Amino acid sequence: MERYPFTYDPKRPFVQQAGEWVADVFYDVLPEAGFEIRDEQIYMAFQLEKAFAEKKTIFAEAGVGTGKTLVYLLYSVCYARYTRRPAVIACADESLIEQLVKPEGDIAKLARHLGLHIDARLGKSPDQYLCLRKLDDVRLRDEEGVRWDDLAAGLPDFVYSTAPMQSFHAYGDRKGYPELTDEEWSRINWDPFQDCFTCDRRHRCGQTLSRDHYRQAADLIICSHDYYMEHVWTYEGRKREGQLPLLPEHCAVVFDEGHLLESAAMKALSYKMKHVVFEELITRLLQGEIRESLAVLIDEAIVQSEAMFAAFGRQSRSVAGSDRKEIVLDGALLTEVHRFRSLLTSIEEELVFESELYTLNEYELRIVEEHLEMMQKALHLFERSEALICWAVDGPDGLTLSIMPRTVKEVLQEEVFGAKMPIVFSSATLSVQGSFDYVADSLGIESFLSFSVPSPYDYTDQMKVLTPADSRSTADFNGKLEAAARLLRESGGRALILFNGREELRRFKKELAAGTVEVPDVPFYFEGDQEISHLISAFQREETSVLCAVSLWEGLDVPGPALSNVIVWSLPFPPHDPVFTAKRKESAAPFEEVDMPYMLLRLRQGIGRLIRSREDRGVVAILGEELAGSTPVREQVLAVLPEGVTLQALS
Repeated sequence: MERYPFTYDPKRPFVQQAGEWVADVFYDVLPEAGFEIRDEQIYMAFQLEKAFAEKKTIFAEAGVGTGKTLVYLLYSVCYARYTRRPAVIACADESLIEQLVKPEGDIAKLARHLGLHIDARLGKSPDQYLCLRKLDDVRLRDEEGVRWDDLAAGLPDFVYSTAPMQSFHAYGDRKGYPELTDEEWSRINWDPFQDCFTCDRRHRCGQTLSRDHYRQAADLIICSHDYYMEHVWTYEGRKREGQLPLLPEHCAVVFDEGHLLESAAMKALSYKMKHVVFEELITRLLQGEIRESLAVLIDEAIVQSEAMFAAFGRQSRSVAGSDRKEIVLDGALLTEVHRFRSLLTSIEEELVFESELYTLNEYELRIVEEHLEMMQKALHLFERSEALICWAVDGPDGLTLSIMPRTVKEVLQEEVFGAKMPIVFSSATLSVQGSFDYVADSLGIESFLSFSVPSPYDYTDQMKVLTPADSRSTADFNGKLEAAARLLRESGGRALILFNGREELRRFKKELAAGTVEVPDVPFYFEGDQEISHLISAFQREETSVLCAVSLWEGLDVPGPALSNVIVWSLPFPPHDPVFTAKRKESAAPFEEVDMPYMLLRLRQGIGRLIRSREDRGVVAILGEELAGSTPVREQVLAVLPEGVTLQALS
């Protein structure tokens, strides 16, 4: 197989030649295969050529229908072959990943029409994989044991074999269990409290084996934002532990729907703690022949951990619409944290002496030391409470404490954007009021290229945007329920309903089950009931169905009459959880600088789910009272609607 899809002249710059080939693809090759020539797509191609040539960060804002995915894929494949290192395509969520890699997706289209073999492999997030230990636990404890036994019986033979592996095939990812609800999946999937390093099943684990597979990718590794950020934050720690980094060395990164990267970065940088997990971790040291002074410190640390978590429980306050509890810091709580940190420091000092005595298993010792170091880093943030965000979540085995730094800019600047390589942010919504500063500032990007091209679609003819004429009619849940039911009857289903939180979705589902309103007799699909790509496929296949979702403001691509109606249940302002509360406290004008930009970016994405081809027609209905009258919110929403589209009254 030829290394490049064009004849390479080593006397000329490679990226320039790649750009010429990409232009030929869009002007000649793809039109011959039935694709239309899109000026916006070709303009984007020339802009990306500059970013790859200069190894810079670029904000590539291209409207729906410009074919931006094909552009960044072509450059990424060429550049990967030039550098002999894969490019990483990091998507905002699993549904976006599915759009790329499904049999009729963009990668398959390029490979087929260009006669290319593209070596693209999936690097899914750990929580997308089955955990063999958790499966064994739930089989022992669960009353529905037969069901879990059937699932275990369906695993490959090599999982429970002790013989050397002769062959391997991928298994254990979320997509393989579409019938499980999200709640059921959470009982058997990987979570942050699984200690994979010491797990005796890790060499037969689907997650571990799949990781070995994608590391060999020649062209592309497809992963999520979360996973890429996890790679960044754990890179040094995994090297210290003698582990390979999550991702191999790569030549470029594309952040698809890149405006969502900050939340992924904050999630990855957060540290989760549980008392029961700490106790299990630290008592491993008691299995060796250790000195009495260390044993006493371990006992004291366990007692103090319990006291500290009890203090966090007392200082936790529920937040409406969120499962995250706000933690009110006070002197007594900080004293408990300081006592616990002091004990951890003493244990770390004792471990230095123990390591010289060689009485502890070296591998186990290294794992414990790494965990203690991470805990110290997280708890150290309490020394300057203005530098951290923390919250708590109740669970069956006690409180889970999450701690993250208030800003991730410094780490991103050093670990991601400080690297000399092309970084592409691709989305239809990267700018706010024509400026990229909101996204750039949130990520600490100081130098970047940028461009913006509109969608080629005729939105004036293809789309109507409706909002209630009388704000009082949809000011409460029941009013919205009646309006949504009326819209569904008019469209005969064929709708996507976007909710701003799971609480809204659950209540809507409950009211439908109770028969509170009259809706058409069509299938309704609810996010969380099954694996998400399975729900999307069913929605697309059954033309009159209705899909109700919280996370599909981005990524859903369903052209045709199956999606003729997008109902925005409420304007997608950020939640009042500890993360956004902290961002608001930092701002002099929180509504204008935090809430509005977030809402407008997400609303533009939600509206963009409707028109996915030149033949599509439909309605977007925005419920709620915020758009009534001449208000600043209404003016801002009008400004982000597609050109020529106005708000019309919902009768």
